[in-house]
Amino acid sequence: MTEHPSGAAEPLRVLIADDHAVVRAGLRALLEGEPDIEVIAEAGSGEEAVALVARMLPDVALMDLRFGSPGGGIDGIEAIRRLAAEAPGVAVVMLTSYAGRADVVRALEAGARGYVLKAGAPEELFRAVRGAAAGALGLAPEIVGELVGQVVSPEQELSGREVEVVRLMAEGLSNRAIAGALFLSEATVKTHLVRVYRKLRVDNRAAAVSEAVRRGVLELT
Repeated sequence: MTEHPSGAAEPLRVLIADDHAVVRAGLRALLEGEPDIEVIAEAGSGEEAVALVARMLPDVALMDLRFGSPGGGIDGIEAIRRLAAEAPGVAVVMLTSYAGRADVVRALEAGARGYVLKAGAPEELFRAVRGAAAGALGLAPEIVGELVGQVVSPEQELSGREVEVVRLMAEGLSNRAIAGALFLSEATVKTHLVRVYRKLRVDNRAAAVSEAVRRGVLELT
């Protein structure tokens, strides 16, 4: 939630982007049933979503992964890439009916702050929206399972660069600050984080640091 000048907390402002009106209506009903969430607009295409988000600057954009048919406009991944340039302060949560690992990684690399399934429990949607607004990474349990399910060894070693990323993350640096410190792009940092989460079998920054310490990869003073 955002802070009002008077000190009162304002609801999180959410924009819903999906090419199916029935899906948008269902999501709106769910979200507006929560006292700390307000749906401020809807978009029926990737292009409309980018234009509305850039103009209205919601706290969170809930974005369908695949808009329309092939050749019918930009998809959710391309929409995220455009928003990274036009509205970098808006957190995007991907919404899809499929938890394919390749799509998850593509979405995170493009800048998504969350990834939830349309058939998932409402609580997972709420958690992802609130987490994304707070700067956390919100993944549905099925998504986390898809990522860590690719692990062959229960304790894969982190690369030197991945250890550096975890160390800076433990110091409280944001993805942007980590990118600056290591002379990388933010997209590259996010890619490293996806790999770190997969290798450490975790789904958030705090858990990654904790697990790295447990394994002796990272020492906190």
